Amino acid sequence: MDALKDRDPAHIGAYTLLARLGAGGMGQVYLARSPGGRLVAIKVIRDEITDHPEALARFRREVETVRAVRSAYTANLIDASLDAAPYWLATEYVSGPTLSKAVGERGALPAETCRGVLAALAEGLAAVHAHGVTHRDLKPQNVILAAQGPSLIDFGIARGAGQTALTEAGFAPGTPGFTAPEVLMRNEVGPAADVFALGATLAYAATGRPPFGMGEPAGVSYRAVHEPIDLAGVEPELAALVEACVAKAPAERPGLGEVIARCGVRAALVEDPFYAGLAQLAEAVPQTPPTGQAGAAVPVPPAHPPLGAHELPTAGAPNGYGYTPTQVSGPTQTARRRRIAPWTVAVAMAVAVGVGVALVLMAPDDDKGGGSAAGRDKSSGPSSSAASKGAPAYAGDKLDRTLWYSDTGECQLPPEERAGNGFMGSISDADDPDTGTETLTLDGKVRIGFRDKDATEGTAPYYVTVSVKPPHDIDPSTGKPVEGLLADNVNVGYTSKPVDLYSGSAPGDWKYVTYPDDFNSWVRGKPSPAIPLTNDPGDWTVQFHHIRTPDDYTSVFCRGFTVK
Repeated sequence: MDALKDRDPAHIGAYTLLARLGAGGMGQVYLARSPGGRLVAIKVIRDEITDHPEALARFRREVETVRAVRSAYTANLIDASLDAAPYWLATEYVSGPTLSKAVGERGALPAETCRGVLAALAEGLAAVHAHGVTHRDLKPQNVILAAQGPSLIDFGIARGAGQTALTEAGFAPGTPGFTAPEVLMRNEVGPAADVFALGATLAYAATGRPPFGMGEPAGVSYRAVHEPIDLAGVEPELAALVEACVAKAPAERPGLGEVIARCGVRAALVEDPFYAGLAQLAEAVPQTPPTGQAGAAVPVPPAHPPLGAHELPTAGAPNGYGYTPTQVSGPTQTARRRRIAPWTVAVAMAVAVGVGVALVLMAPDDDKGGGSAAGRDKSSGPSSSAASKGAPAYAGDKLDRTLWYSDTGECQLPPEERAGNGFMGSISDADDPDTGTETLTLDGKVRIGFRDKDATEGTAPYYVTVSVKPPHDIDPSTGKPVEGLLADNVNVGYTSKPVDLYSGSAPGDWKYVTYPDDFNSWVRGKPSPAIPLTNDPGDWTVQFHHIRTPDDYTSVFCRGFTVK
């Protein structure tokens, strides 16, 4: 829990804000007080993403889910505002540390305490499933160890059995290390996947270690699919139950009733001395607003109750917008992260800001859906999709999920559109683009180029915009990663002005843009400058997009560089 900042409002609706509870890619969560003195948690969507239909669709679905699931094991919905910005929902405030915080400060839980927590969470999940909803992101951070027993929170990606996914960007829902193999491999989301997450969560509680190790998300997810869970040192009977919950095949996992029975609980969890001691980790609740805000006028409470589920707008957007890149799914993909055809590297050296070496990349030599320029109709551009009729003004910040990792040297997702064998991209030190350098200072710049080496005269325009994405979600008010939360960047990042691939004195000329000089983020058609490289060290993603309108563009090529 953090103090409010100067930029935070004094009130949301009829509620007086007291503190910050957390932040994510979608928005901010506040602790607030109702006019009658009740404490609530308010989640507010960021102003800069309220124009995204997919963000609102996800948020409305979360409101519907929380409204439908009324249980002793969940924070019930109190109020919501879905008609106009700012969009927000208010739930009961559950006091207590998260399971993640409790283990971080007190270490692994004793076996008997683990059994009590496991049984309580299984009972809570059973109540959720009874409403026809799967949680889909059960993990230690989403379990609050309240005095009366554990509570499940954050239904931002929960889904009813009859609902279709809002997300089609190629990622599985959930969090690496807690997401079931069938979700990662086939996007099969059901109650058994929640049982897997429950087992992985209890493995963390019993060992104090991530259940499938640490490292890059793709490596963690690979181990969740192919390797055994880490249960070293866990009491054998408890370990056997956890192993059953995380069986690779969903049909082999026990039902929640069996999990509860095998826990053999004989006393209330609140009577467990170790569990009771965890309540001391709960943060003190501020009862008055910060100085300077106390005298603000309190808005009048709404004259009508919150909307009923049947009154909510239809969530029909094709894509979702979430807190982390693991919260989306793509039914056409066979895995969360798969290897793509190797790139032909003209200069076989790693690219890094800190070890800045010029690198030229070409599309794969195979001809799956593409082909050389000579073998295509000149009016069609590098792929079968029609070229733009006019130059787009800019590329809006639509939903994006692709990430580049330096450890493997490849992007997390393959391109959405085939660019053709002649398409080439380059990444180099902007201060010494021809020869490369041994060192590039942190305040340096990156030159990014592209061309179609097979281009011929008379080819129709094909507009390309380049996006450069920092590794973490960026707080627009600071230009740095969101305070207290190093969440993976889920947006497209900063984009360059669209350029016709075939403009210039010769069809195959290189076109260049420089980061950060030529890049902006776009919200509601208004630009904001790109952040300096030094603001966010790590693996930056570079994508080349075929753009038709500001909101209609597809990735044709992906690479990256590392800021050290």
